[in-house]
Amino acid sequence: MRTGRYGFTIVELMIVVAVIGLLISLAIPGFVKARDTSQLNTVYNNLRAIETAKDQWALENKKGTGDATDLPVLSDYLKGGTIKSVLNEVYESNQIGSPPFAVAQVRLGTYAPTEPISIP
Repeated sequence: MRTGRYGFTIVELMIVVAVIGLLISLAIPGFVKARDTSQLNTVYNNLRAIETAKDQWALENKKGTGDATDLPVLSDYLKGGTIKSVLNEVYESNQIGSPPFAVAQVRLGTYAPTEPISIP
């Protein structure tokens, strides 16, 4: 029967801390990958929204392949009037018939910094 001493030993506490550290080290890469995938998917969705806005604008204004567009012209055709950036990326709408692209200053998925990101 133990009398007078209650609690955990330092060895038991160190084992618990080590197990928690191991679990955290396994979880963090998964969270980082999920965040990167989510950010890239948001950029893809923004590019799709720009492409849809270009198509609507061209149809309503009787424009064809090769006509120039820019985001301020397309603002009436975008939900909220603008595109919300995720990582301060810059969007370029391009001409009618050419796909839009985005340029981020950080690595995003398989895209290097400043490499154009387009819809797959």
